[in-house]
Amino acid sequence: MGTDFSLDLKIVAGAGAFVCGEETALMASIECRRGMPKLRHPYPAVKGLWGKPTLINNVETYASVPWVLRNGAEAFAAIGTEKSKGTKVFALAGKVARGGLIEVPMGISIRQIIDEIGGGIGGGLKFKAVQVGGPSGGCIPAGSDNLSVDYESLTAAGAMMGSGGLVVLDETDCMVDIARYFLEFTQNQSCGKCTFCRVGTRRMLDILNRLCAGDGKAADLDELEHLARIIKKGSLCGLGKTAPNPVLSTMRYFREEYEAHIQKRCPAGKCKALITYSITDACIGCTICAQHCPTDAIAMKPYEVHEIDPEKCVRCGTCQSVCPADAVRVE
Repeated sequence: MGTDFSLDLKIVAGAGAFVCGEETALMASIECRRGMPKLRHPYPAVKGLWGKPTLINNVETYASVPWVLRNGAEAFAAIGTEKSKGTKVFALAGKVARGGLIEVPMGISIRQIIDEIGGGIGGGLKFKAVQVGGPSGGCIPAGSDNLSVDYESLTAAGAMMGSGGLVVLDETDCMVDIARYFLEFTQNQSCGKCTFCRVGTRRMLDILNRLCAGDGKAADLDELEHLARIIKKGSLCGLGKTAPNPVLSTMRYFREEYEAHIQKRCPAGKCKALITYSITDACIGCTICAQHCPTDAIAMKPYEVHEIDPEKCVRCGTCQSVCPADAVRVE
């Protein structure tokens, strides 16, 4: 570009830990040290990798630089919203007809992404929520699906842009189980350096496991919120500060599901400890369910209405998936 400037580029394989997405932990792993975050100051721009001033950005940010150089800053700023410029790459997954990596302009609505790019919800089921921002992101309900995809709007809604994950959920998904699933991941990935994250997320996960097992108490909901708030405030790095997001956002928008679990009910029929399988009179006695049952909980009775032994049933759902008459009911 008319100068004598040049540079050497070297790609370093990461340590593979989720916490190494935090900039100080990332630099530690590049220096062949354990990937653990540390307090700032100094900031990496002053003293970073090997003690030298360092720019730490997502590779997606650096990938935009050649486009900006070729087309100009004004053209880049013309894409997006007033405060969130350019485009964003998402990994679109979940209950959509078409998943995969997508690149969209900032300001596009969640509904546009799901319907126009993802092809809508499959199987004739209803859209329930979308989990945005990766494992530390939050869940946005169907009623807010016209929300603009930009940094400010997602943060205000209890989610975040994060690593660019976008998981679409339908009416068969249990929001308590979804929160438990993502918190289990972030808790496992905690480096353990600070007590709030190391112990606090473990205690939150214990409560969610109890709720999904039907052993929850009314006081658990207040305790969950209390733990989430202090973990966000007291954690050292972004992993701990954002780990409670799936719990806080689902409690904000789907609190009735948490209350149902305290009453030993799972409205979505997902939590195994809180559901039972039974066979209705629509059964045609084909014996397919009995042939596929892994625990022999269904006696083979050709041309008769079958029954499920609740003592042997492990609630795997195989009988429901293979029944040609749609005669298996979940309660």
